[in-house]
Amino acid sequence: MLAKANRITSADDYRVVVRRGAKVATPHTVSYVRARDSFGDARFGFIVSKKVGSAVRRNRVRRRLKAVTHEVVLAGASDVDVVVRALPGAADASWSDLRTEVLRALARRGVTTPPPTRSDEVSRA
Repeated sequence: MLAKANRITSADDYRVVVRRGAKVATPHTVSYVRARDSFGDARFGFIVSKKVGSAVRRNRVRRRLKAVTHEVVLAGASDVDVVVRALPGAADASWSDLRTEVLRALARRGVTTPPPTRSDEVSRA
């Protein structure tokens, strides 16, 4: 679970990040990334609408997104606000697909390093 310091809680903060942040679209999510002037840990927010599915499915998607962003926090991301919006297909996506998409989107904006590709994982074994 994300600590309170790593969560975006204000509607105004969500609005600023979504409107002024750099957008990265993937098949199951859209990520908005905005650098902050104040120094501190990275903060994350999630938008999972009813189009994703029932409350059970929405909460599962939200928990998965929180787990991915927790990895990003542990990797040392800082000075950035990120809002991840789940698209309707996110409920049907596997954990590994969702994780890879979010990590690659954040890597495109310089928040973290890109995850290894499946071919990299196979070649190491």
